[in-house]
Amino acid sequence: MSQSPIFARDLVRVFGSGDSAVRAVDGVDLDVSAGEIFGFLGPNGAGKSTTVRMLTTLLRPTSGTARVAGFDVVTDADAVRRSIGVALQDAAIDPLMTGRELLRLQATLYSIPRTDGERRSGELLERVGLSAAADRRVGTYSGGMRRRLDLALALIGEPSVLFLDEPTTGLDPMSRISLWEEIRRLNADGTTVLLTTQYLEEADQLADRVAIIDHGQIVREGQPDDLKAEVGAPTLFIDVETTLVDTATGVLGTFGELRPTAEGTLGVGLRDGVGAVSAVVRALDEAGVAVSHLEVRAPSLDDVFAEATGYRLEGADTDGATR
Repeated sequence: MSQSPIFARDLVRVFGSGDSAVRAVDGVDLDVSAGEIFGFLGPNGAGKSTTVRMLTTLLRPTSGTARVAGFDVVTDADAVRRSIGVALQDAAIDPLMTGRELLRLQATLYSIPRTDGERRSGELLERVGLSAAADRRVGTYSGGMRRRLDLALALIGEPSVLFLDEPTTGLDPMSRISLWEEIRRLNADGTTVLLTTQYLEEADQLADRVAIIDHGQIVREGQPDDLKAEVGAPTLFIDVETTLVDTATGVLGTFGELRPTAEGTLGVGLRDGVGAVSAVVRALDEAGVAVSHLEVRAPSLDDVFAEATGYRLEGADTDGATR
């Protein structure tokens, strides 16, 4: 059995029974190394949160095995909970308590002595930038402040393994970047992090390795740069009138493999690279296809996701696009 901080084999979770049964997680294998930030990437409903709930003992697997921090998530659930920190997307926080009170309560639940709990609470409030708001009721906190408090609460027990379930959902860009920086600092201190996200840029920025999950199964896994390199060719995206889609599709197919795109857009992986763009434009013009918008993107995690699943994540980043 692997000694990795997070290890799972053939993990399955089924909801319901009979004809109405839903296989939310369908044979997931994970092996996360110590000190790694592991990105779990996929859309809502893909199985990310269900997998995390099994790994954090909040949900019992239907079948399969998993060990976290060296302990079995079913037979040693208490030991797992003592060893991990968890910040869930839908965590309930009492809005009438202050940030400091919540952290002290969390310390008590971890059986941390009162003096140590007060010291640790103060250190974490400072670390996540909430010292000035420590004695305000949480109900007055902004979304970004609440997410930072979530993180502090997850760290009170000084866990060796940290689970972050879509930690930046709903945050503004500055709050998101601030939280990214804190996750990097935690990882630099030796904390192993499993991060679930539906943001491609987030996975690309933070993760040492990523796994793409779709319909309960992992369909790609590896280092972001390696996965992007496997895609190879840059993608050319064009917008054309609906009546010209079939003609344009035929032209694009002569320059490379067609790629999944958002509705209203066509895409092709340029086998001859960016230099082929002018030839594509000429061929479209000769075919009587007017292009209203054109852009070229270097291989991205969005392309990896599209190649693996046949569709693109809604709201995928477009960094590196040439318009």
